[in-house]
Formats: sequence, structure tokens, C-alpha cells
Amino acid sequence: MNILDENIIDSQRQRLRHWRMAMRHMGYDVGRQGMKDQEIIALLHRLRRPTFFTRDEYFYAHHLCHARYYLVYLAVAKDEVAPFVRRLLRHREFDTVAKRLGTVVRVSQVDLSVWRLHAAQAIHVAWGT
Repeated sequence: MNILDENIIDSQRQRLRHWRMAMRHMGYDVGRQGMKDQEIIALLHRLRRPTFFTRDEYFYAHHLCHARYYLVYLAVAKDEVAPFVRRLLRHREFDTVAKRLGTVVRVSQVDLSVWRLHAAQAIHVAWGT
């Protein structure tokens, strides 16, 4: 299940749906509006293998790695979210749920910074691979 944080603007959600990418929107399709960060984490623990996309930097932290979900911090402009979500989900390192679970990723124009469960440090993955 792919979930967009409520801080992702509607035009980007609509663009992803136009590309036939199944997305749920926090506060509309799942959860409730105004949920605190810790409440979102608790909700992710209850869902089945969710991928959570946000523009909130709080979610890019090693201590948030968990085998049951995948967190993506989108460090891109608010109107660039959809292309980067699609690009990430098509990246060969992250193109299946099994490859994504247990990771926290920071998406930027330049590369991906990835924390994996039980890793000592983040790794950087180029967009071209």
C-alpha cells in the first residue's frame, strides 16, 4: 500500500493516479488529518507492508527503520513529488515491496540516501542504477 502524507499537494496525487499508480492519501483515504508523526508511525505498524511518502524531514531517521514498512522522505519541491515517486518505485533497487521494506530513503535531485535496517550508516544510491 502506497500512502502519501497530507503534506503532498493534491495535484501531485492526481498526477500519480493519472499514471495509474495506486496511492492513498493520509487524512483522506487512511488515518485522519492532523496526525502527529508518532501517530503515523503507529498506524504504519498496523498496516500491511505500507510505503509512506512524505516531505517531512523527521521521517528520514535511522531509528525509524522497521521490517514492516518503508519510509520515503522527498527532499524535492512540492510540485516535483509525483515524478520522483514514480522514478523511485521503478528504480531497480526499490521496484518490489520486498526490496523496500526495512528502509528509510531520502530522495533528492542528485541521488538516494538509504538507511537499511541494522546498517551502521546510510548508503548513497545513484539514480542511474
